[in-house]
Amino acid sequence: MWYNWVIPIVTLIVGLIGGFYGGVYYLKQQMGNMQMDEKQLHTMARSMGINLNQKQLRNLQRNMANVKPNVKKPAKPKK
Repeated sequence: MWYNWVIPIVTLIVGLIGGFYGGVYYLKQQMGNMQMDEKQLHTMARSMGINLNQKQLRNLQRNMANVKPNVKKPAKPKK
């Protein structure tokens, strides 16, 4: 019967699409809530070839705490 082939294939496709979008949503949430301490920031800056003093490090931490996650707004329709 044809439905013995169609239903599993459709279920697989729907599951893959749903899993992908679910994973993207979860990853965005985790990246938005990411916290870094001074040691991690210092290590990351050094790996990029930047030496930060204590004032720059505190300023960077403050700026990272104040950044809101990038949420895309729906585009306004053109008139």
